[in-house]
Amino acid sequence: MQKTLTLLFFFVFKQFAFATPPSQNPLAPHVVPIDTVYLTLPEAWEKAELHSKLIIIQRKNTAIALAEYKDAKIELFPEISVKGTAEKASNIPIYENGLFSKPTQHEVIHTLYHMGAEFYQVLYHGNKFRLKIKEDKTLHQLSMVQENKMISDIRYRTASLYLDLQRCLLFKDLIIQDIADQEKQLIEIKHFHENGTVLKSDVLRVELDLSKRRMTLITIENDILIATQKLNIIFGEPDDKVITPKPLDQKKGENTSYEQYLEQALKHSFSYHISEKQTELSAINLKQVKANVRPNIGIYGDFYYANPQIFLAPYNPDWYSLGVIGVKATFPISSIYHNIHKVKAAKLELEKEEEAHHNIGDIVRQNVKEAYLRYQEALKQIAVAEVDVLQAKENARIIKNTYFNQTSLITDLLDADIQLLQTHFELASARILAQDKYYLLQNIIGVL
Repeated sequence: MQKTLTLLFFFVFKQFAFATPPSQNPLAPHVVPIDTVYLTLPEAWEKAELHSKLIIIQRKNTAIALAEYKDAKIELFPEISVKGTAEKASNIPIYENGLFSKPTQHEVIHTLYHMGAEFYQVLYHGNKFRLKIKEDKTLHQLSMVQENKMISDIRYRTASLYLDLQRCLLFKDLIIQDIADQEKQLIEIKHFHENGTVLKSDVLRVELDLSKRRMTLITIENDILIATQKLNIIFGEPDDKVITPKPLDQKKGENTSYEQYLEQALKHSFSYHISEKQTELSAINLKQVKANVRPNIGIYGDFYYANPQIFLAPYNPDWYSLGVIGVKATFPISSIYHNIHKVKAAKLELEKEEEAHHNIGDIVRQNVKEAYLRYQEALKQIAVAEVDVLQAKENARIIKNTYFNQTSLITDLLDADIQLLQTHFELASARILAQDKYYLLQNIIGVL
């Protein structure tokens, strides 16, 4: 019997990952401390989005991508610069009789000034600038998709922890009520022992069973503290802040078909759109590589004031100005052969990304199917668990009556109590598991 009880509690508290809110359990309401803060799931999501470090980091990446996109558009504007110089020049030594003879000094204008402006505007460069703009725009869009994916992932993790805290609180309510029931039953068994109708071993068995339940309660209370800390870390709150989740709507998306979920996934799935943007980037990269074998044409201009006038002979110390405008064209002939293998590599990269995109579509379809079936399975498990609870209650009632009528053993009584407790855990776990699977499905299709 001790071995059976130990295995049961191990199964219940290590295998079940979810449970329903305390209000859904008819056995006993959860006693909430006065300073407890009730928190709905949307409120939990809001706090998580505001304080999650991963979301903050990804938002920084999105802001960087946007700045780079704006910078790429500015590159279309002409390059304009101003410059100015002020110089001092020495006389010019002239060695009329050789380098080793004393030179004569030729007087020059010693102070020179030059100030002006110049610009250069690209007219055509193989469309590289516009391709760069398109690339940075796509990178910004990709970063936005990744940010939304991060938010969705954090929301699902928050929902899982939120449900896990509900599980812990409900298990605590169940075990407290069960301990109270077992203590009452122990009093009855002791009374029967005093009257000599049951053995001392029956009393000892029930006391051992009760001791294990009290130890389980300690484990559950520690689980509550751990789950609370995990949520508080996401929320940016102190570790010991008390959080009490509110009950969630049990029936969500039950009438939505797999085909409808799949249609939504192909429109909103984050992984699918990330792959789509990466394919677009590979196509842009191929165009950029091909643009290497194209002429570069631009218009340039230069205007300046200078003193002295040494542009044309005879020189003079007066100010003068000069403006120049022209068209410049270059063609990289060496790129004709340098670019051959670069183009080939870029084409292969594009083909690889296209194939990867098709593969992501298959994975999305598979994930939606699996999540949908698991969700439907969890919904059906609720109905099964509800029937199990009713049967376990009736079985426990019958065994209790037969035990106190001395027609069944103490082991039968304890087994019936354990089965009743287990069915309550299974029902609660099935209800919360269905909620978890629903949010997982919403995360996969990209609408959480």
